[in-house]
Amino acid sequence: MAIILDGKKLRDKLLADLKLRVEKLSTKPTLAVVLVGEDPASKIYVNNKKKAAENIGINSIIINLPSFTGETELIQKIEELNNDPQVTAILVQLPLPKHINKNNIINSINPKKDADGFTTANFGLLFSGQKPYVYPCTPKGILLLLDEYEINLEGKHVVIIGRSNIVGRPLSQMILDRNATVTICHSRTQNLAGITKTADVLISAVGEKIIEENMLKSDCIVVDVGIFKDETGKTRGDVDFENVSKIASYITPVPGGVGPMTITSLMLNTVELYNMQHCD
Repeated sequence: MAIILDGKKLRDKLLADLKLRVEKLSTKPTLAVVLVGEDPASKIYVNNKKKAAENIGINSIIINLPSFTGETELIQKIEELNNDPQVTAILVQLPLPKHINKNNIINSINPKKDADGFTTANFGLLFSGQKPYVYPCTPKGILLLLDEYEINLEGKHVVIIGRSNIVGRPLSQMILDRNATVTICHSRTQNLAGITKTADVLISAVGEKIIEENMLKSDCIVVDVGIFKDETGKTRGDVDFENVSKIASYITPVPGGVGPMTITSLMLNTVELYNMQHCD
């Protein structure tokens, strides 16, 4: 049976340490989260982020704007936050209403206050082999989890399923920087199982059940980023956990694996941005 990569356990450890670090600061970091509209899932995510921040002593403010807010108005609000010396980090909750161009909004955030690491400036630094101000939260959380279990990626073949800007694209570069060989698969990939069977490490970020036991080689390390509700209402991931865990060497559960590490990384990013802004 595979060893469980326990995101909850590592989250508790990292946040306990971060709380002690925040307590020693002369002022407290402030995370500003901008939410446009009334999407129920987004509201849950935003409230979870606020709760996590306040539990470790980070100030958290939520700016909830109506769904009809225009792009120009939203950018003006972000500029106010950019110019507010009390605001350490800014996060715009996605998805945004369809009439708003998300790239324009993300790139209006000061890269030095970019809590998610999604601005073109931070992506540019990452993909040019330089250190961004912060790394995107989910990829960062995945690597923290692998590091905790002393999983060295150097020389390994890592297969990533999913090419989103949130996970797949930045994660591929971060893993490449660790001297792994990276293959990215996606919805147009042919012979997916033929590729996944060559993986030393498989990372799936799709949001639907696609990974079965017969798609992997023995002792593969499996990281399941996908999360969704099945037809019975049960929360599950991309991987057939019950069967895959019998042949994998390490595996993340869903829930309790990558999810807790994403919010943990957001808290770490906020404090890192604070330290950078106050290094003078």
